[in-house]
This record gives sequence, structure tokens and C-alpha cells, in this order.
Amino acid sequence: MVIQGVSTRKVTEVTEILCGTSFSKSTVSALCKQLDPAVEGFKHRPLETEYPFLIVDALYMKARERGAVRSKGMLIATGINREGKREVLGFQTGDGESYETWSEFFSELKVRGLRGVDLVTSDNHGGLVKAIKEQFCGVMWQRCQTHFSRNVLDKVPKMHRSNIHTKLTDLYNSPCLEDAYERRDSLAKELELLAPKAAIKLDEGFHDVTAIFNLPEAYRKRLRTSNSIERLNEEIRRRERVIRIFPNEDSINRLIGTLLIEQHEKWISGKAYFNMDNYFDEKEKARKDAEVVRQKRITQVA
Repeated sequence: MVIQGVSTRKVTEVTEILCGTSFSKSTVSALCKQLDPAVEGFKHRPLETEYPFLIVDALYMKARERGAVRSKGMLIATGINREGKREVLGFQTGDGESYETWSEFFSELKVRGLRGVDLVTSDNHGGLVKAIKEQFCGVMWQRCQTHFSRNVLDKVPKMHRSNIHTKLTDLYNSPCLEDAYERRDSLAKELELLAPKAAIKLDEGFHDVTAIFNLPEAYRKRLRTSNSIERLNEEIRRRERVIRIFPNEDSINRLIGTLLIEQHEKWISGKAYFNMDNYFDEKEKARKDAEVVRQKRITQVA
């Protein structure tokens, strides 16, 4: 019941009605500690295959520590393996998402066997991006288009945001990188008159949000944002709202770790997220096509 988001108070009430025996909060907590070996085993399990796609994000929760309620950050990494199935690769709870914490998290994943990464999708958090570039040298980084749209629209007058949002979406849906450049140029001209700061944001982030064009078209939509891990976060939030404040950091790992195990098992026992049969051949063709477009653009600018 606790894992499904039922508060310890309600667990006490339900068990008393069903069993005629009341369980105290401390007893419920003690029983839940039996989950720790399974969570620790999952958290440190070897990663035995390649993961071409990696999606990472963080969310924050409150826990009691040293006599006060403090914010705790949970780093979560999900991946898509060579068979096209999603997995929860790992998680780590700490005091935030600095460069040091993300770098430590990625290092631990690599020690466990993480390899074969082609693309990492995330938001634009400074410490996270720096850690990605250092820990996954030579790997493409895709800036989440959803977060990028928010960054641009924040600089746009409210009355024009709906129109600009539609044009950003049209840019993301471009069939090829050449079309994306053309739509970027058109939107930039409009923003230069309407919202110059938004135009600067668009120019600065364009290459980061269009890294996805180095992949075959069939893989772009689901990897161009971190929405898939955001939906996982929503499920975590649903359970976390019941507790509101965790008694300690261990209780966060225990509950959220168990939820992640459940989600992981659903993913690997369900349908494949992608068909990876011809991925590597198609990826090389897409990369070459994108490089031709970039060189053409460089020549035009020169």
C-alpha cells in the first residue's frame, strides 16, 4: 500500500479494519525496510548491453536531515537498449544537481557497464551539460525542445506567444535539417522585430535542439525532448505528494527506487520502444546528410 501511494496513517486504518490489528507508523516503516536489498541490488546491477539513447533528468523532494527539512535532488537516467526497449538505468539522491553530482552519477553508470551511447537528451542545466560533455566525449547532446521553447517564449510578449510557439513546433517538425534552417531564418527575422532577446535565444540554442537531425527520422520525435522521463517523474510525484516530507534520504531511495523497479520491469517485458533493426546503417546516412547541410551553410555564410 505504501508503494502504491497510500499514507502510513491510512495503512494503519485499513489494516485495523481488515485484520483487527493496528500497525503503527514505525512498524510500517520497519516492514518497508525489507525492500532495501532489492532496491540496492537494482541500483548497482551490471549494465550488460549497449544503450544508444540516454535520457536524464532530476526532480526534487523534501526530507528531514540534521533536525531540519531540506531539499533533495534525485538524478534519474533512462536508456534505450540495442533491442529498442527502455530501461531505468540508475538513480542517485543527493543535495542537488551540480556538475560534481552529475559527473559522479555518470561515472558510476559507466563503471556498471554503460556504453555505446550515441545521443543524450536533457534540459540545459549548466552542471548537467558540462558533465555530459566531459563524461560522454564525442556523443551528441540533444537539448530538450520543450524546455527550449519555454526559454524562448519567456522573452516573447504574451499576446504573441501562441503564434511563436506554433512556429517553433513547425521548426522542430521539419522533415530535414535544411528545412529547419530555413524555418529558423524566417522565425528569427520575425523575432528580431518582435522580441530581440528571443531571437538571440533562438540563435544560441538552434544547433543544440537540432542535433536530433543526425538520427533517422523514425527516431527523432521521441528523442527530441525529455518528455518520456518527465512522464515517469509525474508518476513519482503522484506517490511523493502523499508523503510530502520524507523522514530521511534512505526513505526516498526505498520508495522511489521500488517505483523505478516496477517501471523498469514493465518496460522490458512490454513492447519495444523502437525498431532498431536498421538503426546503425540509417544513422550513418542521416549523419552524412546533416553534415552536408551544415557545410553548405558554412560556405554560404563565408
